[in-house]
Amino acid sequence: MRRTVLSLAASAMTLALAGCGVLNATSDGADASPTKGDDLTVGLLLPEKVNTRYDNFDYPIVKSKVASLTGNKGKVEYANAEQDADKQASQMQKMIDDKVDVILLDAVDSHAIADMVKKAKEAGIPVIAYDRLAEGPIDGYVSFDNELVGEVQARTLLDALGSGTGLSTKIVMMNGSPTDPNAKQFKQGAESELNGKVTIAKSYDTKDWDPKNAQANMAEAIEEIGASKIKGVYSANDAMAGGIIKALKAAGVTELPPITGQDAELAAVQRIISGEQYMSVYKSYPAEAAAAAEMAVAKVQGHGIQFDALASDKVDSPTTKGIPAQLVTVVALTKSNIKDTVIADGIYKVSDICTAEFAEDCAALNLK
Repeated sequence: MRRTVLSLAASAMTLALAGCGVLNATSDGADASPTKGDDLTVGLLLPEKVNTRYDNFDYPIVKSKVASLTGNKGKVEYANAEQDADKQASQMQKMIDDKVDVILLDAVDSHAIADMVKKAKEAGIPVIAYDRLAEGPIDGYVSFDNELVGEVQARTLLDALGSGTGLSTKIVMMNGSPTDPNAKQFKQGAESELNGKVTIAKSYDTKDWDPKNAQANMAEAIEEIGASKIKGVYSANDAMAGGIIKALKAAGVTELPPITGQDAELAAVQRIISGEQYMSVYKSYPAEAAAAAEMAVAKVQGHGIQFDALASDKVDSPTTKGIPAQLVTVVALTKSNIKDTVIADGIYKVSDICTAEFAEDCAALNLK
């Protein structure tokens, strides 16, 4: 369900509340969690390691933010499911058994985890869906505006294709995993921009977001459509874009069509600089992870006013309506704004990006 109220509004409200001295107020509402001191434990369940963001950004940022919000008394219990839904269910059961105070859940399979969410609720442990909207009695949701992500990807791809773009222009869509609700929203957003403007010659829902599966799908599309007839590729994320590029190169393509991505992975930023990948979607992981930590701490400490300020939007899952949410905005990352986004925000240093292999490309962009 598309929502447009973004994190800036929630942040402004938080600042206003801080100015009024009410951030430590405790809600008297029936939903308020029992008040907990700073010696709390946040359970953090992340879905996989193929995408480097989870270990490199999400976990460290959540851990640091929880510490700063609790005077270094709070801690984070972290587990990564490595794309295994059964493993994640076991990890969540352990957190329930360990009696963590709140769980931040980035689900491998949003439907399959619903029973565990219910178990946590029955144990008095609030669950905040993180990045992906899990089913079950979720207490809150922090993510990016996922349909907007797809729209940004598609609009940028259309810009790259140029003014001569029309229904004779064939593209391939490489969507994400069918078990990830975000993938469906990315796809919906992209299709809303692409339909009627180009021909989607092949479209795939890629199991597990696996780059190898994306590479195999792309090889099939090349064989059926013909490499020279594929004018652009919508890739839902950067890891799959890497697999797509391998398939195109294996087919003898030397002048790659514009290819989209998402996550601003280091390898993707380097591919953008070198011209192999046209764009990525930069999502501010610091903003998302910090918001999730703030919501988790506010929820478990019973700070209802602060929680409401942070989660000023509402979203619906297949099982739960009106979930309090914060949706963070996104930016199209191309050659033109690398310095103003991932470098300015401290995600990467110039030295991380501009290794010897990319020195010439960096010099052309005045990255130094």
